[in-house]
Amino acid sequence: MKNPKFSHAFEVVTDLPPSLQSLKRLASNYRWTWDHATRDLFRTIDKNLWDASEHNPVQFLNSIPKDRLTRLGDDPIFLARLERSVASLDAYLSQETWFDRTYPGQRDSTTIAYFCFEFGISEGLPIYSGGLGILAGDHLKAASDLGIPLVGVGLLYNRGYFRQRLNHDGWQQEVYPQYDFYQMPLTLMRDAEQRPIRIEVEFPDRVVTCQVWKAEVGRIPLYLLDSNVLENQPMDQGITDSLYGGDEEMRIRQEMILGIGGMRALRAVGINPTVCHMNEGHAGFLSVERIRQFMLDNSCDFRTARQVVVSGNIFTTHTPVPAGFDLFRPDLLEHYMGKNVAAAGISFHEFVRLGRIDPDNQGEAFNMAVLAMETANRVNGVSKLHAKVTRGMFSGRWPSYPEDEVPVDAITNGVHTMTWVSQRMAELFDDHLGPDWRRNPQEAEVWKGVENIPDEELWVALEHQRGDLVRFIRKRFQSDLERQTAAKPEFGMINGILDPRVLTIGFARRFATYKRASLMITDRERLKQILFHPERPVQIVISGKSHPRDDGGKHLIQDLVRFINEEGMRARMVFVEDYDMRVARALVQGVDLWLNNPRRPYEASGTSGMKVVPNGGLNCSILDGWWDEGYEPGLGWAIGDRSETVDSGHQDWLDSRSLYYLLEHEITPLFYHRFENGVPRGWVAMIKRSIMNHAPQFSTNRMVRDYASQFYMPSAQSFKKLSSEDLSFAKSALQWRDRVRTNWNQVRVVEVKDGAGTSNPLGRTFDLEAVVELGQLSPEDVRVQAVVGKVGPNRELLNTRVEDLTVRGGQDGRFVFAGRVVCDMPGHQGYTVRIVPKHEDVQVPSELNLATWE
Repeated sequence: MKNPKFSHAFEVVTDLPPSLQSLKRLASNYRWTWDHATRDLFRTIDKNLWDASEHNPVQFLNSIPKDRLTRLGDDPIFLARLERSVASLDAYLSQETWFDRTYPGQRDSTTIAYFCFEFGISEGLPIYSGGLGILAGDHLKAASDLGIPLVGVGLLYNRGYFRQRLNHDGWQQEVYPQYDFYQMPLTLMRDAEQRPIRIEVEFPDRVVTCQVWKAEVGRIPLYLLDSNVLENQPMDQGITDSLYGGDEEMRIRQEMILGIGGMRALRAVGINPTVCHMNEGHAGFLSVERIRQFMLDNSCDFRTARQVVVSGNIFTTHTPVPAGFDLFRPDLLEHYMGKNVAAAGISFHEFVRLGRIDPDNQGEAFNMAVLAMETANRVNGVSKLHAKVTRGMFSGRWPSYPEDEVPVDAITNGVHTMTWVSQRMAELFDDHLGPDWRRNPQEAEVWKGVENIPDEELWVALEHQRGDLVRFIRKRFQSDLERQTAAKPEFGMINGILDPRVLTIGFARRFATYKRASLMITDRERLKQILFHPERPVQIVISGKSHPRDDGGKHLIQDLVRFINEEGMRARMVFVEDYDMRVARALVQGVDLWLNNPRRPYEASGTSGMKVVPNGGLNCSILDGWWDEGYEPGLGWAIGDRSETVDSGHQDWLDSRSLYYLLEHEITPLFYHRFENGVPRGWVAMIKRSIMNHAPQFSTNRMVRDYASQFYMPSAQSFKKLSSEDLSFAKSALQWRDRVRTNWNQVRVVEVKDGAGTSNPLGRTFDLEAVVELGQLSPEDVRVQAVVGKVGPNRELLNTRVEDLTVRGGQDGRFVFAGRVVCDMPGHQGYTVRIVPKHEDVQVPSELNLATWE
């Protein structure tokens, strides 16, 4: 007989002494993940037990022996530290925030709901796989620091993302542990009668029920949906089983739970968001549910509801290649989403059009990113280069506009400084920068004091951090070997792994093929010479996971592990299994140089390299993602340049040669050039410049402030306006859109005159006049614009700017618009005139893709 199922359930918790009760409060809020004092407090209780709990404070507290708790409860020194940590948490949660100072009176009427498929808050909450989740976790933490009225929405995966194990041949194997949510800092949401809150999502032939958990991330509540409840069939209990597991059908089920279920969960806990932020296309279905809810609440039709909802939706894409987006076959989509689409008052045919670049292409699959774009007025990529790439991928959706005007903005990613900075560096910054770097890490002014840190003091901290990393890796290897062989490894073997005095390079990320993890071993003999140079040796620490179904990525791991094992390289090169946030912290805090060599332009942003910056690490990277805008000579190193060859194999060869050259002729000579007190003055000077330039620029506090000022608050204002006065503004905007679209075929540019000569002095201005016909439209309905730029080899306009012209008169549908153009750049310049729609409550071209060109 199998183990019996329970019929009654209850929770058992450790009974802490009265003097230690506040430990539970510290454990219940993930603010400890970016507060060194609280982390140290937990570690002080029992370091081995803390590490064994994988830094899960609830499990940790429940496993502490009773006699140890009794001693702690009588220890005045420990109790004083506990009191300080609790006071720090209380002060943090109650103090005035940037949001309240910047947007007074807006908190009670504004709520931003941030939806994401994964969240990397802590290794003790393993519901993340890589960069997307870590970025989402850092986003919540920065939102908490800034006081943004934001809530997170995600899924609670019973088995998380897989744990990585490598076999004797270096092949990745996946292990899926089962997690106990009652042993985590999570609260099961309950109603007034203390019953677990349940939400339901309609599937083709059944209803799927989910319960809702809450994690406190500083000031930010994170709501997580869990389908593992008795009301569901076994197959549906497994919907939230694992992250990125299963087939295409499992993916659409999970995305329905996230988008539709997430909106219903917010409603169930009493939250009606003003703005919904879809962090990647996985959450795109939320728009269908949000429109449905708005229709019911306001007794309106689909089009009116959509006009309002779109104004309050935001979409961020992290994907630089078309193959990275979730695509669904129309028949599968209709099977699962048919009922929900019908409930929103739209035909399935019209719904499918919302998910295609070419709405009329019946052979095109349904693209979740296109759906998100079509139901959000503000869209962004996660670096300037990524936004440019994204505009190119989706330019077909806006055929009337040049590629650089496709409505995709750029808000470059950042990292949450306090989560990733080491305690050694934090104390150094406290001594020389004061407390402002903690409160305002996005302010360049506060980092200028780094210049005044004595070189010797900074170098000693970096030497200690490298030693910490080597000890961490040796201990990790010892544990792994004991698990694999059931025997204790020899002391000499463990001690021979790495050298705490050697230049240490870190390479850790998801092992996708475009990230080219094996680029470093292109020329194995040359790499060996670099690693074992008699005067300037180098060592490399590698870590990362491949998706379970990505054999290409697994082969990359295997190639590296075989090279390390077969060539006797372990003294200079190691692969650390089971990459997670704990390993990531150890690496970014301990390496001297971070290596990143993706195939340009396939890295949307990349944030690992940002994390080494406040820890005194430097970057050596392809000019892609964030490094394309962060790199300057003297702040790190660029592998190759911005050119791209069609032959990827040749590009790999070129980039590997560039990497080897940098290591041999620039990086190692600078690191080992030490004449005074053993300090590499040039290396330390570059570190200081990197921190001063990059730490404020690539901080999530800067990033989230950008989202607040450019996206959140303008979207909230639009949503509130269109929702008000019995939807009169929304109805008016919709009527205007219909009128403009109906009459646009009458709009044309009749004649253009200018005062430009054939040759014009730099700085000269000339008058421009355009006669236009607007038919049934008025001058208030349009903008007439001169698009000015450099003339390219095929007569195309490059590096354009747009100048609005002003109406000067007219009648009977024909009007004159005029303006002035400045000759502000030398060379062959040109312009053309166009007409575009204009309305204060309609985003053009996001909502209305119309333009008439001369």
